[in-house]
Amino acid sequence: MIKLIGILLVAVGFGFRLNTLLVVMTAGVVTGLVSDMSFNQVMTQFGQVFIDNRYMSLPIILSLPVIGLLERHGLKERAEVLIKKAKGATAGKVLMSYLLIRELSASLGLNIGGHPQTVRPLVAPMAEGAATAKHGELPEKLQDDIKAHAAASENVGWFFGEDIFIATGAILLMKGFFDSVGMHVGVWDMALWGIPTAISAFCLSWWRFRRMDRRIQREMTKKENNKIA
Repeated sequence: MIKLIGILLVAVGFGFRLNTLLVVMTAGVVTGLVSDMSFNQVMTQFGQVFIDNRYMSLPIILSLPVIGLLERHGLKERAEVLIKKAKGATAGKVLMSYLLIRELSASLGLNIGGHPQTVRPLVAPMAEGAATAKHGELPEKLQDDIKAHAAASENVGWFFGEDIFIATGAILLMKGFFDSVGMHVGVWDMALWGIPTAISAFCLSWWRFRRMDRRIQREMTKKENNKIA
C-alpha cells in the first residue's frame, strides 16, 4: 500500500494548488524511492519516458514559445474585442461552439485544440469577452468560473470525440486489452458505441453552460441592484 503514496501526494498537492509539474515530479520520485528504486534509477526512468514519447511532447513544447509571443503582442485582447462585436453572444454559446468543433474534429482524428494552444489564449478570453460585453465588468469569481468551463469544454470535446476515431490511442489500447483476455471486439464496434457517449457528453455540457449563463445573469443583476440600493 505504501507504493500508492504518490496518489496521496498528487491529491494533497492539487488540493493546496501547488505547482502541478512540481507535484507530479515529487509524487513520481517518492513512489520510485518507496518501491526500492534508487534516485538515479528514478531519474533514468523519467528520461526514458520522455525520449519514448518525444514525438507527442515536442509539438506542445515547440508551440509554447509561439503562443507566448502571440499573447505578448495582444492575442487575448484582440480575441476579446472580436467577440464583443458579436450580437447575442454569451460565454456559454462561445464554449458550446468550441466544444462542438473540438468534438467533431477529434472524431475525425484532427487535434486542432489544446489548453496552451487554444483555450488559454483564445477560447477563455472570448468567453469572458462575451460575458463582459453583455453584463459589464465581471467579478473575479465569475471570471474563474468561465475559465474552468472553458477548460472543461476542451477536456470533454477531446476525450469523448477521439473515442469515435478508430485509430486513436484509446481505441487501440482497449482493442489490445480485449485481445489479450480473449475477447475479440472490432475497433469499428468500439468507435460506433462511442457516438452515443459523445452525444450524451455534449448534451450534458450544453445544460452546464446554460446554467453558467444563468448564474452570470443572476449574479450581475444582483450586483447591479445592490449598486442602485
